[in-house]
Amino acid sequence: MDLEIYDKTQAGVPAKHVQMIQDVLQFAGDYLKLADNTEMSVTLMNNEDIHEINKKYRGVDRATDVISFAIEDDEAADDDFPLVMDDELAAEIPENIGDIFVSMDKVSEQAEYLGHSYERELGFLVVHGFLHLNGYDHMQPEDEKVMFKLQADILDAYGLKR
Repeated sequence: MDLEIYDKTQAGVPAKHVQMIQDVLQFAGDYLKLADNTEMSVTLMNNEDIHEINKKYRGVDRATDVISFAIEDDEAADDDFPLVMDDELAAEIPENIGDIFVSMDKVSEQAEYLGHSYERELGFLVVHGFLHLNGYDHMQPEDEKVMFKLQADILDAYGLKR
């Protein structure tokens, strides 16, 4: 997976945590059997910045822990300008699935509140956002059951158990 990680925090995120994000998302991508050329980004920020994003794009006037912006294919747009290519060429074109924004302040706050490690909370939030980018959600009880089980399975298999 082609993953870009941007550190927009004031203090800077330790290299070991940036590497962990890279590793857990690569693991999750392999778990979902995504193509090797799948692209996405993760931006690490503080509460003030994620608050602004949450307010602007979701209309919620507070900081949150993670926000995902999925890039979804619009079949209608494809019909307007169809691209004709063979399967081999199509397989070479990277698929950008979207962007995740994570509040590192919330990682600390929630890890302490929930009584588990910083690493577990960080892994949980990036995998949660990653699953949203891949079409999973938890708006309906049956969807929540599927998403949360998959989330737990990925984190447990990676080694970030509760």
